[in-house]
Amino acid sequence: MDVPVLSDPQQARRRRLRVRSPKTFGFTVGFLVFFVFIGLAGPSITPDDPNALNLVGRLQPPSFDGGTSEHLLGTDELGRDTLSRLIHGTRVSLTAIVFVIPLATLIGSLAGLLAGWFGGWTSRVIMALVDLQLALPAILVAVFLAAIWGPSLRNVVIVLVFALWATWARIVRGETLALKEREFIIAARTIGASDPRIMIRHLLPSLLNSIVILATLNVATVVIAEAGLSFLGVGVAQDTISWGAMISQGRDLLSVAWWLVTVPGIAIISVSLVVNIFGDWMRDFLDPTLRNAR
Repeated sequence: MDVPVLSDPQQARRRRLRVRSPKTFGFTVGFLVFFVFIGLAGPSITPDDPNALNLVGRLQPPSFDGGTSEHLLGTDELGRDTLSRLIHGTRVSLTAIVFVIPLATLIGSLAGLLAGWFGGWTSRVIMALVDLQLALPAILVAVFLAAIWGPSLRNVVIVLVFALWATWARIVRGETLALKEREFIIAARTIGASDPRIMIRHLLPSLLNSIVILATLNVATVVIAEAGLSFLGVGVAQDTISWGAMISQGRDLLSVAWWLVTVPGIAIISVSLVVNIFGDWMRDFLDPTLRNAR
């Protein structure tokens, strides 16, 4: 039996229907609520002390792989409970999201709005800073800050804001350049509205959809980047539990204790995937051209 080949428009429509499915939306929202709850209440709901050492019970496998029910996801090389450390590490990822996304959104959106509206030297200076950011790898900034202050969550926030704000700046600038020639903006200028009033009352509401969608889609970037920096040792402090640090600590034991890398890896992939699906839904919901597509 021949399998029908779908054209690109048909594939795009089926993808949108899957994203718009109430079940998909309900699952993603429920998962994100669960993630936030674990991040906020983690220390109070962990089954064990995540830093408690138990050398007698070191490298116990998960309960479904021959381990005991006392440690559902096994233990590490020092006998620490993997599930407790996984739950505790959720707070680091959530904290990075809470600080990085609003700061990068605010800085980048303001820079892009000013560059697009005023143009001239304002745009040249801001876009030069954007080019500088793109030319300077974030990992070098992370290494530099770690050498000065030592690894910390503060460094992670600074590095990720530095790495992401230019994304908002470029997109907001481009849309501002297009919107400033629209009739409603020209009318506002004709009646003598000031630049701040036009930007706040007329431009910003028109840009809000793109800003929110970009913020949603970059949540997964923050989760992966924080884990990557912690894995490399230039993220959070060594005594701070994070998913990236768990993978880094367990990589040398992968052949004898697969769960030390697999469990936090699945957590990172799951959060990133669900957030991207939710961002896809937000884009379709807020963009009228996609929302009304059939």
